Amino acid sequence: MKYPAVLLNGEQARAVARGFADYLRTSRAVIHACAILPDHVHLVLSNPGMLVEQLVIQLKASATRRLEQEGIHPLAIYNHPGHRVPKCFARGEWKVYLDQPDVARAIDYVDENPLKEGKKRQQWTFISPYKCY
Repeated sequence: MKYPAVLLNGEQARAVARGFADYLRTSRAVIHACAILPDHVHLVLSNPGMLVEQLVIQLKASATRRLEQEGIHPLAIYNHPGHRVPKCFARGEWKVYLDQPDVARAIDYVDENPLKEGKKRQQWTFISPYKCY
């Protein structure tokens, strides 16, 4: 690895959430559950009207912008004049496509995930309730 693994602190995790919220204000994407942990993020998304891979890239970019704007990017010490700050998110994503009956279970899993790591339950303002049809 070129840089050390990133572990977000609470302030940085909240900035990532604000970055997600920034993106969601200008897109049609919908997030039903989100857990931002020190070394990974869990999301449950509705069909975004674009490739999931593209949506993840956009969310990571928005979160990165917010970390930079707030001056708390975890790899800022590696920034060189005239270059971009190194990326703090890994490439790619792990995705699972769910049938409707499995969505509620996935939302519960994401909501409970911080508790499993000894963290507080997370409640983000950008979460949209999931509606079964």
